[in-house]
Amino acid sequence: MDYPNHDDLVRKLGDPDPNNRQLALMELEDVAGEESVPPLIATLNDSDPVVRRLAIALLEELGDARAVPGIIASLLDSDAAVRDAASAALRDFRGEAAAFHMLEAIHHYHPEVRRAVIIGLRELKDPRSVKPLLEALLDPAPAVRREAVITLAYLRLPESVSPLRRLLGDPDESVRRVVVGALGYFIGPALLTDFQSALSDADWRVRVEAAIVLGRSALTGAIPNLRAALADPYWQVQKESITSLGRLAATGAIPELLDFTQSPLADLRRAAAYALGELRSPRATQALRALASDPDVEVRKAAAHALEAIAKASPAFSATDQEN
Repeated sequence: MDYPNHDDLVRKLGDPDPNNRQLALMELEDVAGEESVPPLIATLNDSDPVVRRLAIALLEELGDARAVPGIIASLLDSDAAVRDAASAALRDFRGEAAAFHMLEAIHHYHPEVRRAVIIGLRELKDPRSVKPLLEALLDPAPAVRREAVITLAYLRLPESVSPLRRLLGDPDESVRRVVVGALGYFIGPALLTDFQSALSDADWRVRVEAAIVLGRSALTGAIPNLRAALADPYWQVQKESITSLGRLAATGAIPELLDFTQSPLADLRRAAAYALGELRSPRATQALRALASDPDVEVRKAAAHALEAIAKASPAFSATDQEN
Protein backbone atom coordinates (compact mmCIF):
# COMPACT_ATOMS: atom_id res chain seq x y z
CA MET A 1 0.00 0.00 0.00
CA ASP A 2 1.34 3.44 -0.94
CA TYR A 3 1.13 5.98 1.85
CA PRO A 4 0.75 9.70 1.06
CA ASN A 5 3.83 11.89 1.32
CA HIS A 6 4.05 13.57 4.71
CA ASP A 7 5.44 16.86 3.47
CA ASP A 8 2.82 17.10 0.73
CA LEU A 9 0.07 16.66 3.31
CA VAL A 10 1.57 19.30 5.58
CA ARG A 11 1.62 21.73 2.65
CA LYS A 12 -2.05 20.95 2.01
CA LEU A 13 -2.83 22.24 5.52
CA GLY A 14 -2.46 25.66 3.95
CA ASP A 15 -4.85 24.94 1.07
CA PRO A 16 -7.54 27.65 0.68
CA ASP A 17 -10.27 25.00 0.55
CA PRO A 18 -11.17 23.77 4.07
CA ASN A 19 -12.34 20.45 2.63
CA ASN A 20 -8.85 19.81 1.30
CA ARG A 21 -7.35 20.75 4.66
CA GLN A 22 -9.71 18.32 6.36
CA LEU A 23 -8.72 15.53 3.96
CA ALA A 24 -5.05 16.29 4.52
CA LEU A 25 -5.49 15.87 8.28
CA MET A 26 -7.33 12.57 7.82
CA GLU A 27 -4.53 11.24 5.62
CA LEU A 28 -1.84 12.55 7.97
CA GLU A 29 -3.11 10.13 10.58
CA ASP A 30 -1.30 7.33 8.73
CA VAL A 31 2.09 9.06 8.49
CA ALA A 32 2.20 11.61 11.31
CA GLY A 33 5.18 11.69 13.67
CA GLU A 34 7.21 14.10 15.79
CA GLU A 35 7.86 16.35 12.80
CA SER A 36 4.09 16.74 12.33
CA VAL A 37 3.54 18.38 15.71
CA PRO A 38 4.56 22.01 14.92
CA PRO A 39 2.37 22.31 11.77
CA LEU A 40 -0.51 20.64 13.59
CA ILE A 41 -0.19 23.09 16.47
CA ALA A 42 -0.35 25.93 13.94
CA THR A 43 -3.50 24.36 12.50
CA LEU A 44 -5.24 24.83 15.85
CA ASN A 45 -5.76 28.42 14.68
CA ASP A 46 -7.36 27.41 11.37
CA SER A 47 -10.49 29.31 10.35
CA ASP A 48 -12.47 26.08 9.94
CA PRO A 49 -13.72 24.45 13.19
CA VAL A 50 -13.69 20.95 11.67
CA VAL A 51 -10.03 21.40 10.77
CA ARG A 52 -9.27 22.57 14.29
CA ARG A 53 -11.10 19.60 15.78
CA LEU A 54 -9.31 17.12 13.52
CA ALA A 55 -5.97 18.69 14.41
CA ILE A 56 -6.73 18.27 18.11
CA ALA A 57 -7.62 14.63 17.58
CA LEU A 58 -4.37 13.95 15.75
CA LEU A 59 -2.29 15.78 18.35
CA GLU A 60 -4.03 13.77 21.04
CA GLU A 61 -3.10 10.57 19.22
CA LEU A 62 0.53 11.65 18.94
CA GLY A 63 0.63 12.56 22.63
CA ASP A 64 3.47 15.04 22.26
CA ALA A 65 3.56 17.44 25.22
CA ARG A 66 4.51 20.33 22.93
CA ALA A 67 0.86 20.39 21.89
CA VAL A 68 -0.54 20.85 25.40
CA PRO A 69 -0.44 24.70 25.49
CA GLY A 70 -2.28 24.84 22.16
CA ILE A 71 -4.84 22.30 23.35
CA ILE A 72 -5.35 24.35 26.50
CA ALA A 73 -5.92 27.48 24.40
CA SER A 74 -8.51 25.54 22.39
CA LEU A 75 -10.56 25.09 25.56
CA LEU A 76 -11.82 28.61 24.86
CA ASP A 77 -12.49 28.03 21.17
CA SER A 78 -15.59 29.66 19.70
CA ASP A 79 -16.87 26.25 18.58
CA ALA A 80 -18.37 23.92 21.20
CA ALA A 81 -17.23 20.75 19.43
CA VAL A 82 -13.64 22.03 19.37
CA ARG A 83 -13.83 22.88 23.07
CA ASP A 84 -15.13 19.41 23.86
CA ALA A 85 -12.39 17.81 21.78
CA ALA A 86 -9.74 19.85 23.58
CA SER A 87 -11.11 18.93 26.99
CA ALA A 88 -11.14 15.24 26.11
CA ALA A 89 -7.66 15.41 24.58
CA LEU A 90 -6.04 16.78 27.72
CA ARG A 91 -6.89 13.58 29.56
CA ASP A 92 -4.68 11.52 27.28
CA PHE A 93 -1.38 13.38 27.59
CA ARG A 94 1.25 11.85 29.84
CA GLY A 95 4.64 12.75 31.27
CA GLU A 96 6.25 15.51 33.30
CA ALA A 97 6.26 17.99 30.43
CA ALA A 98 2.49 17.65 29.96
CA ALA A 99 1.97 18.04 33.70
CA PHE A 100 4.13 21.17 33.70
CA HIS A 101 1.94 22.87 31.09
CA MET A 102 -1.26 21.87 32.88
CA LEU A 103 0.04 23.09 36.22
CA GLU A 104 0.88 26.42 34.61
CA ALA A 105 -2.75 26.72 33.50
CA ILE A 106 -4.35 25.68 36.79
CA HIS A 107 -4.55 29.35 37.80
CA HIS A 108 -5.87 30.49 34.41
CA TYR A 109 -8.40 33.35 34.49
CA HIS A 110 -11.15 31.24 32.89
CA PRO A 111 -12.83 28.58 35.07
CA GLU A 112 -13.33 26.19 32.15
CA VAL A 113 -9.58 26.06 31.60
CA ARG A 114 -8.96 25.48 35.31
CA ARG A 115 -11.58 22.75 35.37
CA ALA A 116 -10.25 20.96 32.29
CA VAL A 117 -6.60 20.97 33.32
CA ILE A 118 -7.52 19.58 36.74
CA ILE A 119 -9.24 16.69 34.99
CA GLY A 120 -6.18 16.30 32.78
CA LEU A 121 -3.93 16.10 35.84
CA ARG A 122 -5.95 13.22 37.25
CA GLU A 123 -4.21 10.44 35.35
CA LEU A 124 -0.77 12.03 35.56
CA LYS A 125 -0.53 11.59 39.34
CA ASP A 126 2.22 14.18 39.45
CA PRO A 127 3.25 15.04 43.03
CA ARG A 128 3.62 18.69 42.02
CA SER A 129 -0.15 18.86 41.55
CA VAL A 130 -1.07 18.28 45.20
CA LYS A 131 -0.59 21.85 46.45
CA PRO A 132 -2.46 23.56 43.57
CA LEU A 133 -5.23 20.97 43.81
CA LEU A 134 -5.69 21.70 47.50
CA GLU A 135 -5.77 25.41 46.66
CA ALA A 136 -8.39 24.70 43.97
CA LEU A 137 -10.74 23.48 46.69
CA LEU A 138 -11.26 27.18 47.43
CA ASP A 139 -11.82 28.17 43.79
CA PRO A 140 -14.76 30.56 43.28
CA ALA A 141 -16.20 28.30 40.54
CA PRO A 142 -18.15 25.26 41.84
CA ALA A 143 -17.21 23.21 38.77
CA VAL A 144 -13.52 23.74 39.52
CA ARG A 145 -13.92 22.83 43.19
CA ARG A 146 -15.84 19.72 42.18
CA GLU A 147 -13.14 18.48 39.81
CA ALA A 148 -10.43 19.25 42.36
CA VAL A 149 -12.28 17.08 44.88
CA ILE A 150 -12.62 14.23 42.40
CA THR A 151 -8.95 14.41 41.41
CA LEU A 152 -7.80 14.44 45.04
CA ALA A 153 -10.03 11.45 45.70
CA TYR A 154 -8.44 9.70 42.75
CA LEU A 155 -4.99 10.37 44.21
CA ARG A 156 -6.18 9.20 47.67
CA LEU A 157 -3.83 11.46 49.57
CA PRO A 158 -4.30 11.46 53.37
CA GLU A 159 -3.38 15.16 53.55
CA SER A 160 -6.53 15.99 51.59
CA VAL A 161 -8.90 14.64 54.26
CA SER A 162 -9.06 17.75 56.46
CA PRO A 163 -9.57 20.18 53.55
CA LEU A 164 -12.23 17.88 52.10
CA ARG A 165 -14.08 17.69 55.41
CA ARG A 166 -14.36 21.47 55.41
CA LEU A 167 -16.09 21.31 52.04
CA LEU A 168 -18.98 19.29 53.50
CA GLY A 169 -20.44 22.72 54.18
CA ASP A 170 -19.89 23.97 50.62
CA PRO A 171 -22.81 26.05 49.29
CA ASP A 172 -22.94 23.98 46.10
CA GLU A 173 -24.78 20.64 46.24
CA SER A 174 -22.67 18.99 43.56
CA VAL A 175 -19.50 19.81 45.47
CA ARG A 176 -20.85 18.42 48.74
CA ARG A 177 -21.95 15.26 46.95
CA VAL A 178 -18.53 14.51 45.47
CA VAL A 179 -16.88 15.37 48.79
CA VAL A 180 -18.93 12.66 50.48
CA GLY A 181 -17.85 10.20 47.81
CA ALA A 182 -14.21 11.31 48.10
CA LEU A 183 -14.15 10.96 51.86
CA GLY A 184 -15.53 7.47 51.39
CA TYR A 185 -12.01 6.39 50.42
CA PHE A 186 -10.83 7.36 53.90
CA ILE A 187 -13.87 6.45 55.95
CA GLY A 188 -13.31 5.25 59.48
CA PRO A 189 -14.65 5.94 62.97
CA ALA A 190 -13.11 9.45 62.95
CA LEU A 191 -15.30 10.43 59.99
CA LEU A 192 -18.52 8.82 61.18
CA THR A 193 -20.01 12.06 62.48
CA ASP A 194 -19.29 13.75 59.15
CA PHE A 195 -21.23 11.10 57.27
CA GLN A 196 -24.03 11.15 59.78
CA SER A 197 -24.35 14.89 59.17
CA ALA A 198 -24.27 14.32 55.41
CA LEU A 199 -27.15 11.89 55.82
CA SER A 200 -29.19 14.92 56.95
CA ASP A 201 -27.95 17.27 54.23
CA ALA A 202 -30.45 19.69 52.73
CA ASP A 203 -30.04 18.09 49.30
CA TRP A 204 -31.34 14.58 48.73
CA ARG A 205 -28.51 13.66 46.34
CA VAL A 206 -25.96 14.28 49.08
CA ARG A 207 -28.02 12.13 51.43
CA VAL A 208 -28.08 9.34 48.84
CA GLU A 209 -24.30 9.46 48.51
CA ALA A 210 -23.88 9.40 52.29
CA ALA A 211 -26.15 6.36 52.60
CA ILE A 212 -24.20 4.52 49.91
CA VAL A 213 -20.82 5.23 51.47
CA LEU A 214 -21.98 4.27 54.96
CA GLY A 215 -23.14 0.91 53.64
CA ARG A 216 -19.63 0.21 52.38
CA SER A 217 -17.97 1.40 55.57
CA ALA A 218 -18.49 -1.49 58.01
CA LEU A 219 -19.24 1.21 60.62
CA THR A 220 -22.11 -0.21 62.63
CA GLY A 221 -22.37 3.11 64.45
CA ALA A 222 -24.09 4.40 61.32
CA ILE A 223 -27.04 2.04 61.73
CA PRO A 224 -29.25 4.36 63.87
CA ASN A 225 -28.91 7.19 61.36
CA LEU A 226 -29.60 4.87 58.44
CA ARG A 227 -32.71 3.59 60.17
CA ALA A 228 -33.83 7.18 60.67
CA ALA A 229 -33.18 7.82 56.97
CA LEU A 230 -35.79 5.20 56.10
CA ALA A 231 -38.32 7.97 56.76
CA ASP A 232 -36.63 10.32 54.27
CA PRO A 233 -39.13 12.00 51.91
CA TYR A 234 -37.07 10.85 48.89
CA TRP A 235 -37.40 7.22 47.91
CA GLN A 236 -33.85 7.25 46.52
CA VAL A 237 -32.51 7.92 50.03
CA GLN A 238 -34.77 5.23 51.45
CA LYS A 239 -33.54 2.72 48.87
CA GLU A 240 -29.84 3.26 49.59
CA SER A 241 -30.47 3.26 53.33
CA ILE A 242 -32.26 -0.09 53.01
CA THR A 243 -29.36 -1.51 51.01
CA SER A 244 -26.80 -0.23 53.50
CA LEU A 245 -28.68 -1.64 56.48
CA GLY A 246 -28.48 -5.03 54.83
CA ARG A 247 -24.75 -4.66 54.22
CA LEU A 248 -24.17 -3.61 57.82
CA ALA A 249 -26.11 -6.64 59.13
CA ALA A 250 -28.56 -4.38 60.95
CA THR A 251 -30.83 -7.10 62.33
CA GLY A 252 -32.60 -4.54 64.50
CA ALA A 253 -33.97 -2.96 61.33
CA ILE A 254 -35.77 -6.13 60.19
CA PRO A 255 -39.25 -4.85 61.17
CA GLU A 256 -38.79 -1.71 59.05
CA LEU A 257 -37.39 -3.73 56.17
CA LEU A 258 -40.36 -6.07 56.32
CA ASP A 259 -42.63 -3.05 56.03
CA PHE A 260 -40.83 -2.02 52.85
CA THR A 261 -41.63 -5.36 51.21
CA GLN A 262 -45.15 -3.93 50.90
CA SER A 263 -44.08 -0.56 49.52
CA PRO A 264 -45.96 0.68 46.44
CA LEU A 265 -42.56 1.30 44.81
CA ALA A 266 -40.94 -1.73 43.19
CA ASP A 267 -37.46 -0.29 43.76
CA LEU A 268 -38.05 -0.26 47.50
CA ARG A 269 -39.58 -3.73 47.58
CA ARG A 270 -36.60 -5.09 45.65
CA ALA A 271 -34.08 -3.35 47.91
CA ALA A 272 -35.86 -4.65 51.00
CA ALA A 273 -35.84 -8.21 49.65
CA TYR A 274 -32.11 -8.13 48.95
CA ALA A 275 -31.39 -6.57 52.35
CA LEU A 276 -33.43 -9.20 54.14
CA GLY A 277 -31.55 -11.85 52.22
CA GLU A 278 -28.27 -10.39 53.45
CA LEU A 279 -29.56 -10.51 57.01
CA ARG A 280 -30.50 -14.19 56.49
CA SER A 281 -33.27 -14.05 59.04
CA PRO A 282 -35.95 -16.78 58.93
CA ARG A 283 -38.33 -14.10 60.23
CA ALA A 284 -38.39 -12.65 56.73
CA THR A 285 -39.41 -15.88 54.98
CA GLN A 286 -43.14 -15.27 54.94
CA ALA A 287 -42.83 -11.73 53.56
CA LEU A 288 -40.34 -12.86 50.94
CA ARG A 289 -42.57 -15.72 49.82
CA ALA A 290 -45.38 -13.23 49.36
CA LEU A 291 -43.13 -11.41 46.89
CA ALA A 292 -42.93 -14.52 44.72
CA SER A 293 -46.08 -13.29 42.97
CA ASP A 294 -45.00 -9.65 42.80
CA PRO A 295 -45.90 -7.94 39.49
CA ASP A 296 -42.29 -6.77 39.08
CA VAL A 297 -39.93 -9.44 37.78
CA GLU A 298 -36.90 -7.89 39.47
CA VAL A 299 -38.67 -7.99 42.82
CA ARG A 300 -39.46 -11.65 42.28
CA LYS A 301 -35.81 -12.35 41.48
CA ALA A 302 -34.70 -10.49 44.62
CA ALA A 303 -37.11 -12.43 46.77
CA ALA A 304 -35.97 -15.77 45.34
CA HIS A 305 -32.34 -14.82 45.89
CA ALA A 306 -33.08 -13.81 49.49
CA LEU A 307 -34.99 -17.02 50.26
CA GLU A 308 -32.12 -19.06 48.88
CA ALA A 309 -29.63 -17.16 51.08
CA ILE A 310 -31.79 -17.72 54.16
CA ALA A 311 -32.19 -21.42 53.41
CA LYS A 312 -28.42 -21.86 53.01
CA ALA A 313 -27.76 -20.03 56.28
CA SER A 314 -30.46 -21.93 58.21
CA PRO A 315 -30.64 -25.44 56.73
CA ALA A 316 -32.11 -26.80 59.95
CA PHE A 317 -35.28 -24.81 59.45
CA SER A 318 -38.12 -26.59 57.73
CA ALA A 319 -40.54 -24.67 55.56
CA THR A 320 -43.05 -24.63 58.42
CA ASP A 321 -40.45 -23.43 60.90
CA GLN A 322 -39.42 -20.61 58.61
CA GLU A 323 -42.97 -19.36 58.28
CA ASN A 324 -43.42 -19.11 62.05
